[in-house]
Amino acid sequence: MSLVRPSKSSSAPSIWESRVHKGTSGASPSSVSVSNYPSDYTLQECPFGTSREEELPISQASSSCIQSCSPDQVDYDNDEIRLKLKELERALLNDNDIEGDYRGDPCGLDKDMDIDNYWANQIKELLLPNSPKEPSSADSNFSSIFRDKAVLEVPTRPTTLKELLIYCAAALSDGRLQEASAIINELRQMVSIQGDPPQRIAAYMVEALAARMAASGKVLYKALRCKEPPSWDRLSAMQILFEVCPCFRFGFMAANAAILEAFSGEERVHIIDFDINQGSQYITLIQSLAAQPVKPSFFRMTGVDDPESVQRTVGGLKTIGQRLEKLAEALGVPFEFRAVAAKTADVTPTMLNCRPGEALVVNFAFQLHHMPDESVSTTNERDQLLRMVKGLNPKLVTVVEQDVNTNTAPFFPRFIEAYNYYSAVFESLDATLPRESPDRINVEKHCLARDIVNIVACEGEERIERYEVAGKWRARVTMAGFTSCPLTSSVKSSIRDLLFDQYSNRYKVKDEGGALHFGWEDKTLIVASAWR
Repeated sequence: MSLVRPSKSSSAPSIWESRVHKGTSGASPSSVSVSNYPSDYTLQECPFGTSREEELPISQASSSCIQSCSPDQVDYDNDEIRLKLKELERALLNDNDIEGDYRGDPCGLDKDMDIDNYWANQIKELLLPNSPKEPSSADSNFSSIFRDKAVLEVPTRPTTLKELLIYCAAALSDGRLQEASAIINELRQMVSIQGDPPQRIAAYMVEALAARMAASGKVLYKALRCKEPPSWDRLSAMQILFEVCPCFRFGFMAANAAILEAFSGEERVHIIDFDINQGSQYITLIQSLAAQPVKPSFFRMTGVDDPESVQRTVGGLKTIGQRLEKLAEALGVPFEFRAVAAKTADVTPTMLNCRPGEALVVNFAFQLHHMPDESVSTTNERDQLLRMVKGLNPKLVTVVEQDVNTNTAPFFPRFIEAYNYYSAVFESLDATLPRESPDRINVEKHCLARDIVNIVACEGEERIERYEVAGKWRARVTMAGFTSCPLTSSVKSSIRDLLFDQYSNRYKVKDEGGALHFGWEDKTLIVASAWR
């Protein structure tokens, strides 16, 4: 795909000379004037009746928002009601879609670095000219975002990777594709998957933006998932991520601690997991259970696995179960594993084979965000699953999830959220692994890059990495009928001590709302909670 910088001889002003400012006095409060862009116009927000997941092509959507939203065409009464409902929803669910100052410069560079040809060429091979076109989310929210955050001035010339990425995302959001192409071309000369954290995350985010612009995000994401690297590379990358990024590791530890407390005094226990992944969490759980002075006489586990998934090793969930059974046998823990081959949305209570006299625990570790909610489908599989689990009458439910809104946020604010979140993840890896480490590169390429591409380049049902903020997870689980079950103070204290003893003091943990929040500096990344 050829990316061309706009001609310097053009009469149109340079993209670096742009300013965003308030409209003239008397202008509608719902508009922001944008001057000195290649095409001068007034941006106006689409009516509140427009769906969050509307999937018009970018240029078409921008045109419809710009040209068709005159005051005469909007029903102000309905809009006001919708606005009040939106405000009420945010207040109740604490759903802060936008965070941070987009103009900040956390990633200034002392010098440019050559493009990492390996990564760029790998991505370009997937962006074929005849790839099926995937509609993009049309949000034209650039103006409203800056107004809501009172950010009305944009730097004359963006010089940092972050600023360039923000400019590029804004251009895509507004349908200015030629401008976005020029910025992508410039960014590709500055990034490297072996550089510092800002260069590394920018390398993946710029290709995600390119995939979105080419409307090939769906193709690229599937290629990253299905074009399997050697099985050991993928397994080791996932294992290393959980081990070297303490926020993920301690999320599992918090869930396991809650599960062990629920097992106390029980003779027969049963765990249901709707996404066991590679079983890493349960290796640790079985080891901890074996060390208990008094343990259950029988431990049964049910793992649900999509039979169409390509993310398993040869043998699938059955192989993982056999590995856990061998470990339990070696440690003297009576253990039985049962696999259920079904998509999570198709699972019924009878398929889970719950038995009387068993203490039931359901574990949701990094799984619920893959379930479509009401913003994607009227069936709302996310809440439906929680209600079904509540009907099983479990003794405990554990939830471990990312703390960021990539679910309902439109493209531009979602890009900002994703950048801020993954910047913290990439920076945290810098404190645990050398930059030239092959393990670190595998983690970033095989685990984090796929998620970034999906969040930035995909829309609708194809966008499956739909994280939510802690307040919204809390509201969902509560509305399903559960009540919070905070960890004991001794467990929280031991987790905190272990985190501070083994890792950088820039990692943080705090107890808030009955949940443990794990983060890097001031950015929460993972939240672990328990419910009954």
